[in-house]
Amino acid sequence: MSSDPVRRPAAQEIDDAKDDLRRAVRRRRRHNHPHPATGHNAACRALTEHALEAVAGARSVAAYVSVGNEPCTRLLLEALDERGVAVLLPVLGPQLSRSWAYFRGSEDLAERAPGRPPEPSGPTMDQGAVAEVDALIVPALSVDGAGRRLGQGGGWYDRMLPLRREGVVAFAAIHPEELVAGPLPTEAHDEPVDAVISSQAWFLLRGSPAASLTLG
Repeated sequence: MSSDPVRRPAAQEIDDAKDDLRRAVRRRRRHNHPHPATGHNAACRALTEHALEAVAGARSVAAYVSVGNEPCTRLLLEALDERGVAVLLPVLGPQLSRSWAYFRGSEDLAERAPGRPPEPSGPTMDQGAVAEVDALIVPALSVDGAGRRLGQGGGWYDRMLPLRREGVVAFAAIHPEELVAGPLPTEAHDEPVDAVISSQAWFLLRGSPAASLTLG
């Protein structure tokens, strides 16, 4: 029996594994989760219902504007706003820096530059504004049972999640089949999430520090 230590995957190998998974998930989303050009489908309404239950009691929430085949958050943004919940949305600043601005209604959202998700038009705040919210809903391509999150590859949410207050729950919005047993490939800088929301359900992940906490 060899006594050689097990070789840890090189950073490039992990990056390649992530990229392969991203391509597979995006391909599956295009095939399985078409979104209507206008309006909302049953999956949008179901995810909204579960998300509202998940963040019940929150006075402010950081979220994002879904695009393409992502789990639909647009109906959720409207529902939170109607309930008087302040919603922070990402805004891409100079040199691709990230900041936040308040959601001011769907009619205010616009694509400020080609290829960027729609953004609100109001005054922006630096990324530290996330420390003021009571819950976060973040995008993900996949999440495993330990909360490891496969993102789009930009790394901004990995830098943003540690800025939240202690005890504030981070929810990943995914399609139901994108919760996997895992483990997903991760690196030291990858930040886990505490819970998932899909069109089927929402729940805290086993082992999450937030599993014994409630919002409010």
